[in-house]
Amino acid sequence: MADPASYRPAPGTIPTEPGVYRFRDAHDRVIYVGKAKSLRSRLNSYFTNPALLPPKTHAMVHTAARVEWTIVGSELEALQLEYTWIKEFTPRFNIMYRDDKSYPYLAVTMNEAFPRVQVMRGDRRKGVKYFGPFSPVKAIRETVDTMLRVFPVRTCSAGVFRRAERAGRPCLLGYIDKCSAPCVGNISQEDHYALAEDFVAFMSGDARRFVRQLETQMKDAVAELDYESAARYRDDIQALHKVFERNTVVLSEDTEADIFGLVEDELEAAVQVFHVRGGRIRGQRGWVVEKVDDTTEGQLVEQLLQQVYGGLDDTSRIPREVLIPFAPTNPKDISTWLTGLRGANVSVRVPQRGDKKALLETVVENAEAALKLHKVKRSGDITNRSLAIQELQEALGMEEPPLRIECFDISHVQGTNVVASMVVFEDGLPKKRDYRKFNISEEGSRDDTASMFEVITRRFANYLRQRAKTAHPVLEHADEQAADATDETLGQHEAELEEKNDKFAYPPSLVVVDGGQAQVSAANRALEELGLDAEITVVGLAKRLEEIWLPEDPFPVILPRSSEGLYLLQRVRDEAHRFAITAHRSKRSKAMIGSELDLIPGLGATKQKALRAHFKSMKRIRAASVSELQEAPGIGPKLAQTIHDHFASAEKTVAVNMTTGEVQEES
Repeated sequence: MADPASYRPAPGTIPTEPGVYRFRDAHDRVIYVGKAKSLRSRLNSYFTNPALLPPKTHAMVHTAARVEWTIVGSELEALQLEYTWIKEFTPRFNIMYRDDKSYPYLAVTMNEAFPRVQVMRGDRRKGVKYFGPFSPVKAIRETVDTMLRVFPVRTCSAGVFRRAERAGRPCLLGYIDKCSAPCVGNISQEDHYALAEDFVAFMSGDARRFVRQLETQMKDAVAELDYESAARYRDDIQALHKVFERNTVVLSEDTEADIFGLVEDELEAAVQVFHVRGGRIRGQRGWVVEKVDDTTEGQLVEQLLQQVYGGLDDTSRIPREVLIPFAPTNPKDISTWLTGLRGANVSVRVPQRGDKKALLETVVENAEAALKLHKVKRSGDITNRSLAIQELQEALGMEEPPLRIECFDISHVQGTNVVASMVVFEDGLPKKRDYRKFNISEEGSRDDTASMFEVITRRFANYLRQRAKTAHPVLEHADEQAADATDETLGQHEAELEEKNDKFAYPPSLVVVDGGQAQVSAANRALEELGLDAEITVVGLAKRLEEIWLPEDPFPVILPRSSEGLYLLQRVRDEAHRFAITAHRSKRSKAMIGSELDLIPGLGATKQKALRAHFKSMKRIRAASVSELQEAPGIGPKLAQTIHDHFASAEKTVAVNMTTGEVQEES
């Protein structure tokens, strides 16, 4: 790997003007393209202290062998040039949103003598009417199949059409009345063209006219007692309504907008877009991409719009409105750039209220679901899980693969209600029945390291006790009875052993703590005092740069952002954090919901519950006599007297004689 200092530009040689820069590797390949308002300020950030860079950026500057830049006249020119170079070089360290598919459209070839309905991608053709985009393609095919019942326009290719024309026999669609069969003269060229125009008019929004027309024909057929035709018209009306249901109006009918939702975590970002045309959702697309830098939300949105719209061959597909969840870093430049591409005004904005904001929230929910589904699929893939475990074994220098991983996290608010969580992953999957939470003592609540030391000590002290319990008493008992022990007796011993083998009986291969060097040292010190440091590997995962810390190692282990091993550690850490937060909130809620019964010495939670269950209300408990209190389960004469005395003394109030100023107690 190259040292960034070896190719760092000399001080003062980098211009301060806006521009675009390229990092190239030793083979002269462009590996990253970026733009900057001030080239000097931006490029210096890569070289000031490379050790503090995010992992992907750190890898990029150490992969590069040189950097070059081009000065431009404005930030808008920088935006345009940046996209041009990203499209030309497809740098490995740039976020790439576009997939290998173009937008699918429903097209009607009105430039042909016998127009054809089909799914089209790619460049638009002159004389062809386009509707959409739709996604997935299945949605287009279902819509066409329904529409052909009412508008039986041909859908066959030119070759099939000519073959049927020569044979004098229509294809299957012609026999089932889903094609008017112009190939064999069942309909004239003029009538078929008119049929295609009606299809186009319906898809353009003039649907009610055709529904009313069919309703009139159905009523006329009923009046003439032609019930067979009336039933056919009824089915046609239902078919058109079905098309309506697939394209529900969500906004005003003059709305043309693309609505983007974006959700991200430390490693990946999920994007969903709804294409609204004529007020209807015509299609939906989505991507899940790997983040390659500490990119802000605004930068993610800017790069998304660059790549989605910059690659369009037909720029008329850019809508009048682009609704986004976060403002891009340069909203005016993005809007100006899109306006230049479309040749008409394009509004780029974040909706603040109304139906458009509500629809944007729906798109964001779709993005959240897509990211969760992506992670579930990734974690559910046995190949990826095996690779993750292997990567961790190699990166941490473990003799055995970490088949059981336990992760610990501390949660509190300014040192109060401190709890710790323990989550367990086996074979790369969570084992929720082994999750545990710990209430931390007052001494352990001093700081996170003291809390971590306490929870690790308690967890593995329990393990040692369980190990000793299972290793000696049962075996000794078995040896004593070996002479006359039967298979049935041994089976009973095994059952007893299994019952005693509780949650702490199985040691992990790897212990992960949420934090850096300090937390790792505290956890390792606890294992050392228990004599387990040689058996169990302990690491910490620091959230800021996602680096892995080992005990007594001044430098962290950096795994690639695309590493399955790092992904597994993040899942384990995030699950421990979630579980700790849940436990802390529960404890804090219980602490906030205090009770007067808590003030009575000797009255614990179980007896408080028994009192409430017996008397049904605090008012009845206060009014109860000593003998009545003893009727509650677990309340003896002494405790009943204590409870009664507490409430009797609480009824006394202190009053001040306003005339004399004396304080007097009244009952």
